[in-house]
Amino acid sequence: MTTENVKTRFAPSPTGYLHLGNVRTALFNALLARRWGGRFLLRIEDTDRERGRPEYVAALLEDLRWLGLDWREGPEVGGAHGPYAQSERGAIYADYYWRLEAMDHAYPCFCTPAELALSRKAQRATGRPPRYAGTCARLSVAERQARLERGLQPTLRFRVPAGRTVEFIDRVRGPQRFASDDIGDFVIRRADGSPQFFFANAVDDALMGVTHVLRGEDHLANTPRQLLLLEALELPAPEYGHLALIVGTDGGPLSKREGDLSLRELRAAGYLPEALLNYLARLGHAYDRDEWLEPAELAAGFALERLGRAPARYDPAQLVYWQSEAVRRADPERLWGWMGARVHNQVSPEVRDKFIATVRPNLRFPADAAFWAERLFGPESALSADGQTAIAAVGPEFFIHALAAHAEHGAAYRPLVEDLKRRTGLKGKNLFMPLRVALTGETHGPELARVIELMAPERIRQCLRQAGARVG
Repeated sequence: MTTENVKTRFAPSPTGYLHLGNVRTALFNALLARRWGGRFLLRIEDTDRERGRPEYVAALLEDLRWLGLDWREGPEVGGAHGPYAQSERGAIYADYYWRLEAMDHAYPCFCTPAELALSRKAQRATGRPPRYAGTCARLSVAERQARLERGLQPTLRFRVPAGRTVEFIDRVRGPQRFASDDIGDFVIRRADGSPQFFFANAVDDALMGVTHVLRGEDHLANTPRQLLLLEALELPAPEYGHLALIVGTDGGPLSKREGDLSLRELRAAGYLPEALLNYLARLGHAYDRDEWLEPAELAAGFALERLGRAPARYDPAQLVYWQSEAVRRADPERLWGWMGARVHNQVSPEVRDKFIATVRPNLRFPADAAFWAERLFGPESALSADGQTAIAAVGPEFFIHALAAHAEHGAAYRPLVEDLKRRTGLKGKNLFMPLRVALTGETHGPELARVIELMAPERIRQCLRQAGARVG
Protein backbone atom coordinates (compact mmCIF):
# COMPACT_ATOMS: atom_id res chain seq x y z
CA MET A 1 0.00 0.00 0.00
CA THR A 2 1.22 3.49 -0.80
CA THR A 3 0.29 6.79 0.77
CA GLU A 4 -2.86 6.95 -1.32
CA ASN A 5 -5.95 8.71 -0.06
CA VAL A 6 -7.01 5.92 2.28
CA LYS A 7 -10.47 6.21 3.78
CA THR A 8 -11.82 3.60 6.17
CA ARG A 9 -15.10 3.49 8.04
CA PHE A 10 -16.92 2.07 11.01
CA ALA A 11 -20.62 1.57 10.37
CA PRO A 12 -22.36 0.23 13.48
CA SER A 13 -26.05 -0.55 13.84
CA PRO A 14 -27.31 1.17 17.02
CA THR A 15 -29.16 -1.83 18.43
CA GLY A 16 -27.05 -2.12 21.59
CA TYR A 17 -23.88 -0.91 23.27
CA LEU A 18 -20.49 -1.39 21.66
CA HIS A 19 -18.82 -4.66 22.64
CA LEU A 20 -15.27 -5.94 22.22
CA GLY A 21 -15.89 -7.37 18.77
CA ASN A 22 -17.17 -4.25 17.10
CA VAL A 23 -14.81 -2.01 19.08
CA ARG A 24 -11.90 -3.99 17.64
CA THR A 25 -13.35 -3.52 14.15
CA ALA A 26 -13.57 0.23 14.73
CA LEU A 27 -10.02 0.31 16.09
CA PHE A 28 -8.50 -1.59 13.16
CA ASN A 29 -10.18 0.70 10.64
CA ALA A 30 -9.04 3.78 12.57
CA LEU A 31 -5.46 2.47 12.82
CA LEU A 32 -5.33 1.69 9.09
CA ALA A 33 -6.46 5.21 8.20
CA ARG A 34 -4.00 6.84 10.61
CA ARG A 35 -1.17 4.60 9.44
CA TRP A 36 -1.50 6.05 5.94
CA GLY A 37 -2.53 9.59 6.84
CA GLY A 38 -6.05 8.93 5.62
CA ARG A 39 -9.54 9.55 6.96
CA PHE A 40 -11.62 7.51 9.38
CA LEU A 41 -15.35 7.85 8.76
CA LEU A 42 -18.25 7.00 11.08
CA ARG A 43 -21.64 6.08 9.63
CA ILE A 44 -24.73 5.03 11.56
CA GLU A 45 -26.62 2.17 9.92
CA ASP A 46 -29.93 2.76 11.71
CA THR A 47 -32.42 0.99 9.48
CA ASP A 48 -33.48 -1.57 12.11
CA ARG A 49 -36.64 0.19 13.23
CA GLU A 50 -37.54 -2.36 15.88
CA ARG A 51 -34.25 -2.63 17.78
CA GLY A 52 -32.56 0.71 17.04
CA ARG A 53 -32.55 3.31 19.83
CA PRO A 54 -31.37 6.95 19.86
CA GLU A 55 -29.69 6.35 23.22
CA TYR A 56 -27.50 3.69 21.62
CA VAL A 57 -26.35 6.22 19.03
CA ALA A 58 -25.44 8.72 21.75
CA ALA A 59 -23.66 6.00 23.72
CA LEU A 60 -21.54 4.79 20.82
CA LEU A 61 -20.45 8.33 19.94
CA GLU A 62 -19.44 8.91 23.55
CA ASP A 63 -17.68 5.54 23.84
CA LEU A 64 -15.68 5.97 20.64
CA ARG A 65 -14.49 9.40 21.76
CA TRP A 66 -13.58 8.03 25.20
CA LEU A 67 -11.49 5.38 23.48
CA GLY A 68 -9.76 8.04 21.37
CA LEU A 69 -11.22 6.83 18.06
CA ASP A 70 -12.17 10.27 16.81
CA TRP A 71 -13.66 10.20 13.33
CA ARG A 72 -12.82 12.90 10.78
CA GLU A 73 -16.11 12.57 8.92
CA GLY A 74 -19.54 11.62 10.15
CA PRO A 75 -22.10 12.52 12.84
CA GLU A 76 -21.42 15.73 14.77
CA VAL A 77 -18.38 16.34 12.56
CA GLY A 78 -19.92 16.65 9.14
CA GLY A 79 -18.32 16.17 5.76
CA ALA A 80 -19.00 16.30 2.05
CA HIS A 81 -20.89 13.01 1.82
CA GLY A 82 -23.64 13.29 4.40
CA PRO A 83 -26.07 12.62 5.80
CA TYR A 84 -24.26 9.99 7.86
CA ALA A 85 -27.29 8.15 9.22
CA GLN A 86 -28.93 5.72 6.82
CA SER A 87 -32.37 6.67 8.09
CA GLU A 88 -31.80 10.08 6.47
CA ARG A 89 -30.61 8.74 3.10
CA GLY A 90 -33.91 7.40 1.75
CA ALA A 91 -34.02 9.72 -1.27
CA ILE A 92 -30.51 8.66 -2.27
CA TYR A 93 -31.40 4.99 -2.10
CA ALA A 94 -34.64 5.55 -4.02
CA ASP A 95 -32.68 6.95 -6.95
CA TYR A 96 -30.43 3.88 -7.10
CA TYR A 97 -33.38 1.49 -6.77
CA TRP A 98 -34.93 3.22 -9.76
CA ARG A 99 -31.71 2.85 -11.76
CA LEU A 100 -31.52 -0.87 -11.04
CA GLU A 101 -35.15 -1.43 -12.01
CA ALA A 102 -34.75 0.65 -15.16
CA MET A 103 -31.85 -1.58 -16.23
CA ASP A 104 -33.76 -4.75 -15.25
CA HIS A 105 -31.19 -5.50 -12.55
CA ALA A 106 -33.94 -5.55 -9.92
CA TYR A 107 -37.57 -6.62 -9.70
CA PRO A 108 -40.42 -6.64 -7.15
CA CYS A 109 -40.92 -9.86 -5.22
CA PHE A 110 -44.34 -10.68 -3.74
CA CYS A 111 -43.38 -13.95 -2.02
CA THR A 112 -44.47 -14.09 1.61
CA PRO A 113 -42.13 -15.17 4.43
CA ALA A 114 -44.13 -18.41 4.76
CA GLU A 115 -43.72 -19.20 1.05
CA LEU A 116 -40.00 -18.51 1.21
CA ALA A 117 -39.61 -20.75 4.26
CA LEU A 118 -41.38 -23.62 2.47
CA SER A 119 -39.15 -23.16 -0.57
CA ARG A 120 -35.99 -23.29 1.54
CA LYS A 121 -37.24 -26.40 3.34
CA ALA A 122 -37.89 -28.15 0.02
CA GLN A 123 -34.44 -27.26 -1.28
CA ARG A 124 -32.74 -28.61 1.82
CA ALA A 125 -34.76 -31.83 1.57
CA THR A 126 -33.27 -32.48 -1.88
CA GLY A 127 -29.74 -31.58 -0.79
CA ARG A 128 -29.65 -28.23 -2.54
CA PRO A 129 -28.39 -25.03 -0.89
CA PRO A 130 -31.31 -22.79 0.07
CA ARG A 131 -31.57 -19.76 -2.17
CA TYR A 132 -34.35 -17.80 -3.80
CA ALA A 133 -36.06 -19.91 -6.45
CA GLY A 134 -36.82 -16.98 -8.75
CA THR A 135 -40.60 -17.23 -8.36
CA CYS A 136 -41.19 -13.54 -9.12
CA ALA A 137 -38.23 -13.01 -11.44
CA ARG A 138 -40.25 -13.27 -14.66
CA LEU A 139 -43.61 -11.81 -13.69
CA SER A 140 -45.18 -9.72 -16.41
CA VAL A 141 -46.17 -6.12 -15.87
CA ALA A 142 -49.80 -7.20 -15.65
CA GLU A 143 -49.04 -9.89 -13.08
CA ARG A 144 -47.15 -7.41 -10.94
CA GLN A 145 -49.98 -4.89 -11.19
CA ALA A 146 -52.53 -7.49 -10.18
CA ARG A 147 -50.61 -8.32 -7.04
CA LEU A 148 -50.25 -4.66 -6.15
CA GLU A 149 -54.00 -4.16 -6.56
CA ARG A 150 -54.54 -7.01 -4.10
CA GLY A 151 -52.61 -4.95 -1.55
CA LEU A 152 -49.46 -7.05 -1.54
CA GLN A 153 -46.34 -5.09 -0.55
CA PRO A 154 -43.32 -6.38 -2.47
CA THR A 155 -39.69 -6.45 -1.57
CA LEU A 156 -37.19 -5.50 -4.24
CA ARG A 157 -34.71 -8.16 -5.30
CA PHE A 158 -31.43 -7.78 -7.13
CA ARG A 159 -31.20 -10.00 -10.18
CA VAL A 160 -27.95 -11.95 -9.83
CA PRO A 161 -26.39 -12.67 -13.25
CA ALA A 162 -26.10 -16.36 -14.04
CA GLY A 163 -22.89 -18.20 -14.78
CA ARG A 164 -20.53 -15.60 -13.31
CA THR A 165 -17.52 -16.05 -11.06
CA VAL A 166 -17.03 -13.24 -8.60
CA GLU A 167 -13.38 -12.86 -7.69
CA PHE A 168 -11.59 -10.43 -5.38
CA ILE A 169 -8.48 -10.20 -3.24
CA ASP A 170 -9.35 -10.21 0.43
CA ARG A 171 -6.73 -8.07 2.21
CA VAL A 172 -6.68 -10.55 5.10
CA ARG A 173 -7.64 -13.91 3.62
CA GLY A 174 -6.18 -13.71 0.11
CA PRO A 175 -7.87 -14.58 -3.23
CA GLN A 176 -11.60 -15.37 -3.06
CA ARG A 177 -13.91 -16.92 -5.67
CA PHE A 178 -17.69 -17.24 -5.60
CA ALA A 179 -20.06 -18.70 -8.19
CA SER A 180 -22.98 -16.39 -8.85
CA ASP A 181 -25.23 -19.42 -9.39
CA ASP A 182 -24.80 -20.26 -5.68
CA ILE A 183 -25.99 -16.85 -4.50
CA GLY A 184 -29.56 -16.41 -5.66
CA ASP A 185 -31.43 -13.16 -6.17
CA PHE A 186 -31.40 -11.25 -2.89
CA VAL A 187 -33.53 -8.56 -1.30
CA ILE A 188 -32.20 -5.00 -1.46
CA ARG A 189 -35.36 -3.23 -0.23
CA ARG A 190 -37.70 -4.62 2.38
CA ALA A 191 -41.46 -4.64 1.99
CA ASP A 192 -41.74 -1.67 4.36
CA GLY A 193 -39.49 0.37 2.05
CA SER A 194 -36.39 0.28 4.22
CA PRO A 195 -33.05 -0.66 2.63
CA GLN A 196 -31.49 -4.07 3.18
CA PHE A 197 -27.93 -4.19 4.53
CA PHE A 198 -26.37 -5.48 1.30
CA PHE A 199 -27.61 -2.50 -0.64
CA ALA A 200 -27.30 0.50 1.68
CA ASN A 201 -23.93 -0.57 3.03
CA ALA A 202 -22.38 -0.98 -0.42
CA VAL A 203 -23.92 2.16 -1.92
CA ASP A 204 -22.87 4.30 1.02
CA ASP A 205 -19.30 3.02 0.91
CA ALA A 206 -19.09 3.92 -2.77
CA LEU A 207 -20.70 7.36 -2.48
CA MET A 208 -18.65 8.27 0.59
CA GLY A 209 -15.36 7.37 -1.07
CA VAL A 210 -14.44 4.52 1.28
CA THR A 211 -11.34 2.78 -0.06
CA HIS A 212 -10.83 0.00 2.51
CA VAL A 213 -13.32 -1.97 4.59
CA LEU A 214 -12.17 -4.15 7.48
CA ARG A 215 -15.03 -6.16 8.94
CA GLY A 216 -15.73 -9.54 10.54
CA GLU A 217 -15.39 -12.73 8.55
CA ASP A 218 -19.10 -13.34 9.08
CA HIS A 219 -19.58 -10.74 6.34
CA LEU A 220 -17.43 -12.59 3.81
CA ALA A 221 -20.45 -14.14 2.04
CA ASN A 222 -21.95 -10.65 1.67
CA THR A 223 -19.02 -9.38 -0.37
CA PRO A 224 -19.80 -11.04 -3.75
CA ARG A 225 -23.36 -9.73 -3.51
CA GLN A 226 -22.13 -6.21 -2.88
CA LEU A 227 -19.54 -6.38 -5.65
CA LEU A 228 -22.25 -7.42 -8.12
CA LEU A 229 -24.46 -4.56 -6.93
CA LEU A 230 -21.73 -1.97 -7.32
CA GLU A 231 -20.82 -3.30 -10.73
CA ALA A 232 -24.44 -3.02 -11.89
CA LEU A 233 -24.60 0.56 -10.60
CA GLU A 234 -21.17 1.41 -12.06
CA LEU A 235 -19.96 2.49 -8.62
CA PRO A 236 -16.43 1.93 -7.26
CA ALA A 237 -15.88 -0.92 -4.83
CA PRO A 238 -13.60 -0.67 -1.79
CA GLU A 239 -10.96 -3.24 -0.95
CA TYR A 240 -12.31 -5.69 1.61
CA GLY A 241 -10.53 -7.44 4.45
CA HIS A 242 -12.40 -9.90 6.64
CA LEU A 243 -11.16 -10.19 10.20
CA ALA A 244 -11.01 -13.47 12.08
CA LEU A 245 -13.69 -13.62 14.73
CA ILE A 246 -12.94 -13.43 18.44
CA VAL A 247 -13.47 -16.66 20.38
CA GLY A 248 -13.46 -17.46 24.08
CA THR A 249 -10.80 -19.39 25.97
CA ASP A 250 -12.61 -22.63 25.09
CA GLY A 251 -12.44 -21.85 21.37
CA GLY A 252 -16.18 -21.24 21.11
CA PRO A 253 -18.05 -18.02 20.40
CA LEU A 254 -17.26 -15.27 22.85
CA SER A 255 -19.93 -15.24 25.55
CA LYS A 256 -21.10 -12.41 27.73
CA ARG A 257 -20.01 -14.38 30.78
CA GLU A 258 -16.46 -14.62 29.53
CA GLY A 259 -15.78 -11.34 27.83
CA ASP A 260 -18.37 -10.18 25.34
CA LEU A 261 -18.93 -7.16 27.54
CA SER A 262 -20.02 -3.80 26.32
CA LEU A 263 -17.46 -1.03 26.29
CA ARG A 264 -19.78 0.76 28.70
CA GLU A 265 -19.48 -2.08 31.22
CA LEU A 266 -15.71 -2.13 30.89
CA ARG A 267 -15.59 1.63 31.47
CA ALA A 268 -17.78 1.25 34.56
CA ALA A 269 -15.39 -1.39 35.91
CA GLY A 270 -12.56 1.12 35.62
CA TYR A 271 -10.68 -0.01 32.53
CA LEU A 272 -8.62 2.79 31.03
CA PRO A 273 -8.90 3.44 27.27
CA GLU A 274 -5.17 2.98 26.70
CA ALA A 275 -5.38 -0.52 28.19
CA LEU A 276 -8.15 -1.50 25.78
CA LEU A 277 -6.27 -0.02 22.82
CA ASN A 278 -3.09 -1.97 23.63
CA TYR A 279 -5.04 -5.18 24.12
CA LEU A 280 -7.44 -4.99 21.19
CA ALA A 281 -4.76 -3.85 18.73
CA ARG A 282 -3.04 -7.19 19.37
CA LEU A 283 -6.19 -9.32 19.24
CA GLY A 284 -5.67 -10.83 15.81
CA HIS A 285 -2.85 -8.46 14.83
CA ALA A 286 0.89 -8.80 15.56
CA TYR A 287 3.34 -6.03 16.43
CA ASP A 288 7.13 -6.15 16.36
CA ARG A 289 7.21 -4.98 19.97
CA ASP A 290 5.15 -6.80 22.57
CA GLU A 291 5.33 -3.86 24.91
CA TRP A 292 3.34 -0.75 25.74
CA LEU A 293 2.63 1.41 22.70
CA GLU A 294 1.15 4.88 22.60
CA PRO A 295 -1.76 5.45 20.17
CA ALA A 296 0.52 6.96 17.50
CA GLU A 297 2.84 3.95 17.80
CA LEU A 298 -0.08 1.54 17.48
CA ALA A 299 -1.05 3.25 14.22
CA ALA A 300 2.51 3.36 12.89
CA GLY A 301 2.96 -0.38 13.44
CA PHE A 302 -0.40 -1.46 12.04
CA ALA A 303 -0.21 -3.43 8.79
CA LEU A 304 -2.76 -5.51 6.91
CA GLU A 305 -0.23 -8.28 6.34
CA ARG A 306 0.06 -8.66 10.13
CA LEU A 307 -3.62 -9.55 10.52
CA GLY A 308 -4.08 -13.22 11.33
CA ARG A 309 -6.52 -15.60 9.67
CA ALA A 310 -6.96 -17.87 12.69
CA PRO A 311 -9.61 -17.02 15.29
CA ALA A 312 -8.43 -14.43 17.80
CA ARG A 313 -8.66 -15.84 21.32
CA TYR A 314 -9.91 -13.54 24.05
CA ASP A 315 -7.68 -13.69 27.14
CA PRO A 316 -9.05 -11.73 30.12
CA ALA A 317 -5.71 -12.06 31.92
CA GLN A 318 -3.98 -10.21 29.09
CA LEU A 319 -6.54 -7.43 29.24
CA VAL A 320 -5.90 -7.06 32.97
CA TYR A 321 -2.14 -6.99 32.27
CA TRP A 322 -2.52 -4.04 29.90
CA GLN A 323 -4.79 -2.39 32.46
CA SER A 324 -1.99 -2.66 35.04
CA GLU A 325 0.39 -1.08 32.55
CA ALA A 326 -2.05 1.76 31.90
CA VAL A 327 -2.46 2.46 35.63
CA ARG A 328 1.30 2.45 36.08
CA ARG A 329 1.68 5.15 33.43
CA ALA A 330 -1.27 7.39 34.26
CA ASP A 331 -0.49 10.76 35.85
CA PRO A 332 -1.60 11.31 39.48
CA GLU A 333 -4.27 13.88 38.64
CA ARG A 334 -5.96 11.47 36.27
CA LEU A 335 -5.72 8.56 38.69
CA TRP A 336 -7.28 10.65 41.43
CA GLY A 337 -10.35 11.33 39.32
CA TRP A 338 -10.44 7.68 38.22
CA MET A 339 -10.43 6.46 41.84
CA GLY A 340 -13.81 8.04 42.54
CA ALA A 341 -15.83 9.33 45.45
CA ARG A 342 -15.24 6.37 47.78
CA VAL A 343 -11.54 7.20 47.88
CA HIS A 344 -12.04 10.97 47.92
CA ASN A 345 -14.16 10.61 51.07
CA GLN A 346 -11.39 8.70 52.86
CA VAL A 347 -8.16 10.35 51.70
CA SER A 348 -7.50 13.98 52.55
CA PRO A 349 -6.16 16.32 49.84
CA GLU A 350 -2.98 16.82 51.89
CA VAL A 351 -1.89 13.19 51.48
CA ARG A 352 -3.47 12.56 48.06
CA ASP A 353 -0.22 12.33 46.11
CA LYS A 354 1.45 10.20 48.78
CA PHE A 355 -1.52 7.84 48.77
CA ILE A 356 -1.38 7.47 44.99
CA ALA A 357 2.36 6.83 45.03
CA THR A 358 1.94 4.27 47.82
CA VAL A 359 -0.86 2.18 46.35
CA ARG A 360 -0.27 2.58 42.59
CA PRO A 361 1.73 -0.69 42.25
CA ASN A 362 -1.21 -2.54 43.84
CA LEU A 363 -3.94 -0.97 41.69
CA ARG A 364 -5.78 -2.31 38.71
CA PHE A 365 -9.22 -0.85 39.21
CA PRO A 366 -10.89 1.89 41.27
CA ALA A 367 -12.21 -0.80 43.62
CA ASP A 368 -8.60 -1.58 44.55
CA ALA A 369 -7.99 2.07 45.44
CA ALA A 370 -11.15 2.09 47.57
CA PHE A 371 -9.97 -1.06 49.33
CA TRP A 372 -6.60 0.43 50.28
CA ALA A 373 -8.13 3.76 51.28
CA GLU A 374 -10.34 1.82 53.68
CA ARG A 375 -7.40 -0.19 55.00
CA LEU A 376 -5.14 2.80 55.52
CA PHE A 377 -7.63 5.44 56.65
CA GLY A 378 -10.89 3.72 57.58
CA PRO A 379 -12.03 2.08 60.82
CA GLU A 380 -10.47 -1.12 62.11
CA SER A 381 -11.33 -4.10 59.93
CA ALA A 382 -11.54 -7.80 60.67
CA LEU A 383 -8.34 -9.71 59.97
CA SER A 384 -8.05 -12.61 57.59
CA ALA A 385 -7.07 -15.99 59.01
CA ASP A 386 -3.51 -15.50 57.74
CA GLY A 387 -3.35 -12.06 59.33
CA GLN A 388 -4.57 -13.35 62.68
CA THR A 389 -1.98 -16.12 62.55
CA ALA A 390 0.80 -13.64 61.73
CA ILE A 391 0.18 -11.40 64.74
CA ALA A 392 -0.57 -14.30 67.09
CA ALA A 393 2.83 -15.81 66.26
CA VAL A 394 4.71 -12.83 67.71
CA GLY A 395 2.49 -12.13 70.71
CA PRO A 396 1.63 -8.79 72.35
CA GLU A 397 5.27 -8.05 73.29
CA PHE A 398 6.13 -7.48 69.62
CA PHE A 399 3.69 -4.58 69.40
CA ILE A 400 4.96 -3.05 72.65
CA HIS A 401 8.42 -3.01 71.08
CA ALA A 402 6.99 -1.66 67.82
CA LEU A 403 5.35 1.22 69.71
CA ALA A 404 8.65 2.02 71.39
CA ALA A 405 10.57 1.91 68.11
CA HIS A 406 8.01 4.15 66.45
CA ALA A 407 8.09 6.61 69.34
CA GLU A 408 11.84 6.92 68.85
CA HIS A 409 12.13 6.91 65.05
CA GLY A 410 8.71 7.97 63.72
CA ALA A 411 8.34 7.47 59.96
CA ALA A 412 12.09 6.85 59.44
CA TYR A 413 11.54 3.35 58.13
CA ARG A 414 15.06 1.89 58.09
CA PRO A 415 16.01 2.99 61.64
CA LEU A 416 12.57 1.87 62.86
CA VAL A 417 12.83 -1.69 61.54
CA GLU A 418 16.47 -2.04 62.60
CA ASP A 419 15.49 -0.99 66.11
CA LEU A 420 12.52 -3.41 66.08
CA LYS A 421 14.80 -6.18 64.85
CA ARG A 422 17.20 -5.49 67.73
CA ARG A 423 14.41 -5.37 70.30
CA THR A 424 12.64 -8.58 69.16
CA GLY A 425 15.39 -10.67 67.60
CA LEU A 426 13.10 -11.21 64.59
CA LYS A 427 13.94 -10.62 60.95
CA GLY A 428 12.62 -11.09 57.46
CA LYS A 429 9.05 -12.30 57.06
CA ASN A 430 8.69 -12.95 60.78
CA LEU A 431 9.26 -9.26 61.45
CA PHE A 432 7.68 -7.57 58.47
CA MET A 433 4.45 -9.54 58.16
CA PRO A 434 3.06 -8.90 61.68
CA LEU A 435 4.00 -5.23 61.33
CA ARG A 436 2.19 -5.04 57.97
CA VAL A 437 -0.87 -6.86 59.31
CA ALA A 438 -1.04 -4.49 62.28
CA LEU A 439 -0.99 -1.42 60.03
CA THR A 440 -3.09 -2.61 57.06
CA GLY A 441 -4.88 -5.75 58.13
CA GLU A 442 -3.34 -7.57 55.15
CA THR A 443 -0.41 -9.95 54.75
CA HIS A 444 0.47 -8.44 51.36
CA GLY A 445 0.16 -4.97 49.90
CA PRO A 446 1.91 -1.69 49.23
CA GLU A 447 5.54 -1.10 50.15
CA LEU A 448 5.72 -0.96 53.95
CA ALA A 449 8.09 2.00 54.05
CA ARG A 450 5.60 4.08 52.05
CA VAL A 451 2.73 2.93 54.25
CA ILE A 452 4.49 4.10 57.41
CA GLU A 453 5.37 7.43 55.80
CA LEU A 454 1.78 7.90 54.62
CA MET A 455 -0.11 7.05 57.78
CA ALA A 456 -0.51 9.63 60.53
CA PRO A 457 1.58 8.89 63.66
CA GLU A 458 -1.50 8.59 65.87
CA ARG A 459 -3.07 6.15 63.38
CA ILE A 460 0.07 3.99 63.48
CA ARG A 461 0.09 3.96 67.28
CA GLN A 462 -3.60 3.10 67.34
CA CYS A 463 -3.08 0.19 64.93
CA LEU A 464 -0.16 -1.18 66.94
CA ARG A 465 -2.09 -0.99 70.20
CA GLN A 466 -5.10 -2.70 68.63
CA ALA A 467 -2.94 -5.49 67.23
CA GLY A 468 -1.38 -6.05 70.64
CA ALA A 469 -4.81 -6.12 72.25
CA ARG A 470 -5.98 -8.75 69.76
CA VAL A 471 -3.34 -11.22 70.89
CA GLY A 472 -2.97 -10.03 74.48
